[in-house]
Amino acid sequence: MECVRAEQAASAEVTDAPSESTPNAPAKPKRKPLPDHLLRESVEHLPSDCCCPDCGGALKKLGEDVSEVLEYVPASFRVIRHIRPKLACAACDIIVQAAAPSRPIARGLAGPGLLAHVLVAKYCDHLPLYRQSGIYAREGVKLERSTLADWVGQCSALMRPLVAALQRHVLAGDKIHGDDTPVPVLAPGEGKTKTGRLWTYVRDDRPAGAVTPPAVWFAYSPNRRGEHPQAHLKPFKGILQADAYGGFNALYADGTIQEAACWAILRQLHAHKRLRTVTQHPLLPSPRCLAECSCAASGSRGSPHFRRKVRRPHRQNSHLSLFSFKYIIFSLK
Repeated sequence: MECVRAEQAASAEVTDAPSESTPNAPAKPKRKPLPDHLLRESVEHLPSDCCCPDCGGALKKLGEDVSEVLEYVPASFRVIRHIRPKLACAACDIIVQAAAPSRPIARGLAGPGLLAHVLVAKYCDHLPLYRQSGIYAREGVKLERSTLADWVGQCSALMRPLVAALQRHVLAGDKIHGDDTPVPVLAPGEGKTKTGRLWTYVRDDRPAGAVTPPAVWFAYSPNRRGEHPQAHLKPFKGILQADAYGGFNALYADGTIQEAACWAILRQLHAHKRLRTVTQHPLLPSPRCLAECSCAASGSRGSPHFRRKVRRPHRQNSHLSLFSFKYIIFSLK
């Protein structure tokens, strides 16, 4: 907290400092160069005359001026025709033909590129299927929303092995972060939506100096009952960093999963006006203590845990040994 305020104050001093050259002129943003990975297409513009317009002499190249313009080529549909010739033996009349190539959806018209585009547009660009249907209609391709929905459902079945592999990778870590968020779900026939839950489990040890690829595994449930995270994390053994949601309590009962409480909840106890009496408990660290601990931890981010322990100030260790966060959250709420 104090580190952030100090950085804000320093940036304010730099911003408020008057410029010697133009005191009142606003700083103009610098134009960034276009990315190097983009395909370049060169268009050469030659003079209309091939000889000197003044004396009629021959011209030779002296140099050139190059300017770049960012252009966009709209995506377009294409039809790929798979042709399998039938060959017959002249001696025994046996017909030989290559096997038909596999398709993502059996007997479906959509290729893998189109299916990927539909999924990215729906889940990354937040384009509902009915809007995608209208966009494709402008290109002269009629794809009904029911057809697109069927493709999305079948793609979900195709990607189950990938989701299972992602789940195994996340739960194989020694420490994961768990949380949930509400998601509106259509309730057909009721004229409204109902609230489901999307559970998020993150494996990311980069702040501790690990090189293991980070990953996120999402799991859906129709409600927020504790049975869902308990089923999700049944094969997990290690440290779970989560909030004070009571549905996680059963996971810590046998010691297979260790609780690492969330610092954000502790900050909320200080910030919440209705919990002022709770934040005055002698076991709770003060906001200044939290700021000191956060500043000390930020300087060691990216280092292995044994180096972070060595760098941790003695005062921070003494602060952290004064209280049990689990006791505070569940006994004083």
